[in-house]
Amino acid sequence: MRYLFTLCALALALQVRAQVLTGIDVLQEEGFRQLRGKRVGLVTNPSGVDRNLRSTIDIFFDAPEVNLVALYGPEHGVRGDVYAGDHVANSIDPKTGLPVYSLYGPTREPTQEMLQGVDVMVYDIQDVGTRCYTFISTLGLVMRACAKADVEVLVLDRPNPLGGNKVEGNYVQDGFYSFVSEFRIPFVYGLTVGELASLINEEGLNRGQTGDLEPLHCRLNVVPMRGWQRWMLFEDTGLPWILPSPNIPSLRSALCYPASGICGEFGHLNTGVGYTIPFETFAAEWVDADALKARLDSYHIPGTAFRTIHYKPIAGSKKGILLHGVQLFFTDWEAAPVSLVQFYVMQAVNELYPDHNPYPLASTRMLDIVSGTDYVRIQFGKRMKVADIVGFWNKDTAHFRSVSKLYYLYR
Repeated sequence: MRYLFTLCALALALQVRAQVLTGIDVLQEEGFRQLRGKRVGLVTNPSGVDRNLRSTIDIFFDAPEVNLVALYGPEHGVRGDVYAGDHVANSIDPKTGLPVYSLYGPTREPTQEMLQGVDVMVYDIQDVGTRCYTFISTLGLVMRACAKADVEVLVLDRPNPLGGNKVEGNYVQDGFYSFVSEFRIPFVYGLTVGELASLINEEGLNRGQTGDLEPLHCRLNVVPMRGWQRWMLFEDTGLPWILPSPNIPSLRSALCYPASGICGEFGHLNTGVGYTIPFETFAAEWVDADALKARLDSYHIPGTAFRTIHYKPIAGSKKGILLHGVQLFFTDWEAAPVSLVQFYVMQAVNELYPDHNPYPLASTRMLDIVSGTDYVRIQFGKRMKVADIVGFWNKDTAHFRSVSKLYYLYR
């Protein structure tokens, strides 16, 4: 009887996973009705695919119902052939012959000339759920430009890989808005990209990179997913993970990105970038892996676990150097203080190796704009204790939860 129950539970789980359809899948099933008779622009990258792994670019180009007239390239480009941080150039897409306008070069916001001849701008990119990831900034600036030009915006929704319940981190403060902190939202915001777009549009958060511009409201529509629920991590959807950028090759990279990305900006620990498991590790050549694991275990951080690891990066400044440290695992995602894990690691490293102060190595401006404030850098730097920043880090989450619920598309 127990065996039969287990089989039934497994079958039900697989059925739930198979039910999730992304916005592009739903749009196709509905015969592209929201695009018919309109000239279409498309902001996308390689993560914009349907359930059969077909590119949204190719789907639109081949569909007789869709008049695709232009492509717009965020960081890494529409075909993913530009490495992290490198500028994307205006070009012609070799497969379709369409113009590709760069949104990661001299301008991050589409110019009015780029929007000429476009009736509706479609956005289809897999998000990672962390504020400092640049694609949501591109979305906001596209919405801003389209508001000026009276161009409709259509967001094809996709899952938040971190789920819809995890909210962590402080709001961005005035003076610290940037392309990696475009909006007054927490570091981890628990919304799908469609929900986030609606919140940005309606709450006046679409203010541009300086944060002091008048908010603009575009004509926004969202094609919701089918079958997605807030409790789901990406692994629960049954969808294939397509890396949205080179250093997020797997779901684990996306889950660990908010847990180590700020630490990586300090420069004293390798976080797996340049190795096969980006954002999953904390290591250096001078670290005793067993001692670091023991110190972290002594903190009893909820929902987290660490194992010792030794590896040589295959790229980057530590290429070929044997590093020692820990690899991060989440044992209870909902309980884990995900974005504070990196600060616990830095606290442990400081307690074990006080001579390896990371602050002289750090770019203070980058740390501040990624954190959305200088308070975290300044206060944490005094004693390198999580207790000194945890109250500030969590101060805005309750307010954001109450506001963001107004824009939920899923329960």
